[in-house]
Amino acid sequence: MRFENNTYVHIFTRGHRKQEIFLNPEDWWRAIFMLRYFNDEYSPFNIFRQLDNMWKSDFHGSKPLLWPSHWPERKPLVRISVFTLMNNHYHLLLQQLRDGGITKFIRKLNTGMAKFFNTKYKQTGSLFQGKYKAKVIDQDIYLMYLSVYIQVKNVFERYPEGGLSGALKNFDRAYNWAIQDPFTSLGDYAGKRNSPIIDKGVLKELFDSPEKYKEFAKQCMLKDNLDEKLNKLKID
Repeated sequence: MRFENNTYVHIFTRGHRKQEIFLNPEDWWRAIFMLRYFNDEYSPFNIFRQLDNMWKSDFHGSKPLLWPSHWPERKPLVRISVFTLMNNHYHLLLQQLRDGGITKFIRKLNTGMAKFFNTKYKQTGSLFQGKYKAKVIDQDIYLMYLSVYIQVKNVFERYPEGGLSGALKNFDRAYNWAIQDPFTSLGDYAGKRNSPIIDKGVLKELFDSPEKYKEFAKQCMLKDNLDEKLNKLKID
């Protein structure tokens, strides 16, 4: 797929036949690692070996996700505005920075995840179900609702006290739980983290405080029909 530079795009990728793509905590953390280090023009021949060395020595250290000093200056392919990892799929909201940046980044990410999974679990074949799905976002309001869908509704689905329905019965409690989840960008927008993976620029322009974002998310989840809103905006 071809995208114009500076365009925002929602990327969705599901496991083959809806299979789980993360089977234990190491798998989830490895994907976080790849979101950081694969978002760059630099692709050394032995990148997996270098990443494995960093995984062991730096990722669990006191300053994780630093850019390696022996690598060239970072030139990101995309801005990652929002993300959430789920058991059998993931969502990304990306802004393309360089020609072919989204395609290149997703190819690196999906190839890396599949290689890691197949090697670790002695599997073969595709980890993902066909080509990734992509939707260009051309309205601020669509982007606002989409961000809630990705990093609030999806995370609420794994809320330990009753999933999505349980979260909606006690939104504040569920939201406070969700912002601690390291496998979504919500904590960055709640002011709990400052991950080098995330660029908060566009949503920071639309919501001038974490409280305003939470208020909007609460309205989306409890008053608006979020899915209906997104479907209507997709058509308009």
